[in-house]
Amino acid sequence: MKPGFLRSISLALLLALMLVGIPAPVSAQTPPPTITLVTPNTIVNDVSNIITVTGNYFDNTAVVLLDASALATSYLNDQTLTATVPVGIVPGPHQISVSVSGRTPAAPFPLTVNAPVPVPPTSTATATSAPGPVVRPLISVQNYRTKPEPVLYGQNFELIIKLRNEGGDHAYNVQAMFTSTDYLPMKNGGVEIVGTVVAGNSASFEQPMVVGNLKYGFVSVEMNVSYNDAAGTAYTEKFTLNIESIGGGSGSYATSTPTGVKSSQLVITSYRASLDPLQPGEQFSLAMTVQNTGNVRAQRVTMIVGGGTSSGTGGETPQPGGVSGGGGEFTNFAPVGASNVQTLGDLPAGSAVQASQNLIVNVSTNPGAYPMKVTFSYLNDKGETINDEQVITLLVYSLPNVDVSFYRPPDPFFVGQPGALPIQVVNLGKRLSVLGTMKVEAEGGTIENGTSLVGSLDAGGYFTLDAMLIPEQSGKMSLNITIDYTDDFNQARTITRKLEIEVMEGFEEPTLEPGASGGGGGGGEAFPVQGEEGTLHKIWRIVLGLLGLDSAPPSNTDPNMMPGIEEPVPVKPGTGKG
Repeated sequence: MKPGFLRSISLALLLALMLVGIPAPVSAQTPPPTITLVTPNTIVNDVSNIITVTGNYFDNTAVVLLDASALATSYLNDQTLTATVPVGIVPGPHQISVSVSGRTPAAPFPLTVNAPVPVPPTSTATATSAPGPVVRPLISVQNYRTKPEPVLYGQNFELIIKLRNEGGDHAYNVQAMFTSTDYLPMKNGGVEIVGTVVAGNSASFEQPMVVGNLKYGFVSVEMNVSYNDAAGTAYTEKFTLNIESIGGGSGSYATSTPTGVKSSQLVITSYRASLDPLQPGEQFSLAMTVQNTGNVRAQRVTMIVGGGTSSGTGGETPQPGGVSGGGGEFTNFAPVGASNVQTLGDLPAGSAVQASQNLIVNVSTNPGAYPMKVTFSYLNDKGETINDEQVITLLVYSLPNVDVSFYRPPDPFFVGQPGALPIQVVNLGKRLSVLGTMKVEAEGGTIENGTSLVGSLDAGGYFTLDAMLIPEQSGKMSLNITIDYTDDFNQARTITRKLEIEVMEGFEEPTLEPGASGGGGGGGEAFPVQGEEGTLHKIWRIVLGLLGLDSAPPSNTDPNMMPGIEEPVPVKPGTGKG
């Protein structure tokens, strides 16, 4: 083989090794993903299970890992993922983590896998060997229909739904919430309280609705079902119900306006609270949009917040003083500034009016979703008293009330010098708070040991963090402190606080100027040599002359030599001869 060919192969191998050794440029990345909650955190391995992973900094490349093995993952948003744990996972403790874009997975979160509980044998003739049930409750829609069917525009109808618990545990606090832009829920504000559904059993309920927009064909209604198990773990299911509607639109089919029927119907089409979120002890204003979805005028409309009735004689002249609003429910919300009874006047067909009520949340109210009844009492075109009842739902939170400060005055800070940050978090609320990760950041400085998990704090309890700051510039500096946590409805929230510190300039070592230290014979102080001879130098030379010493001007070649002191003349050594 020729030497030139061998030399070419050696150079190619050397070049390849050099390219491998060059590190790839690191592009700016978002923070690594974090996990705050895995629901459920205990599963049974005889069926496949869907788990929900809640955290931060997810994207559509996120993959849920079970002990470093990838699971089938669905991306919902940047804080929520779902994954399917296959059947047959080995029972015992496991670790759930998340990897985004192939980066280092998030800190693991525990997941417990249990084997199914064996069913003891029985001697009865009716015993069956059915497979082990799902431990968690699981709500499904068994069937649904409308009455009448199909529905017409402007017509009131009942949406009859039958739910079934397919799981192996009871479902508690089952609530169904309806959302649609075409079908308007009535009487309960679109929230139906189902209650408890026993495992393996069904529960039926009816949701009053009215067709609000002209539609022809099938119209979708979204139903969200929320519930929890005996341990308090929350679950949600989302269903899409398709309902057939006839009448209206641009076709040649029959119109949807019923003939010969004249009635008024008052519906709360939207509402909102002036404060978000609502917490115990807070006063707020509840604003509601009330619309007459009927085809005749509603006269002398009275709104009763909390529920009530208005009695009449049935004739054309109602008796005064027939409105009763004292029998409503005011355990969690009570009116302030005015009573719970308001007069809205007349409301023509199809028109809407804005109404508001000042309320206060009771200080003893626990976090949760609370339905509130609102009654509209009015006279129809025949002078008869009609009472329309609506139900709206208000969410009450109990967010942490914390104070972030220094538990002692911090030591002075100097540029380039490390200094301690004695930070503490105090729970000022009246109940226990569970907090997540606390992080300390600063612009113009480096933070060490600035991240820690807080955990649970009792009322009046505290948590301390001793971080280290190395300032890079003097002046006032702001410390940005963030604390992550999950609220009562499993939504991620962040507490943000700022602390101010003062940074001073650092110390500098003093430097000596050339000739600043005294020296020379005679112990006299050295005089600096100037460009021109000063008066003091002249006087000094006169004194030297009177003493018989050398009074010649000093040489500029040696600025450190004192005036009047002669340099010793070197003497050549003798030869030893006389």
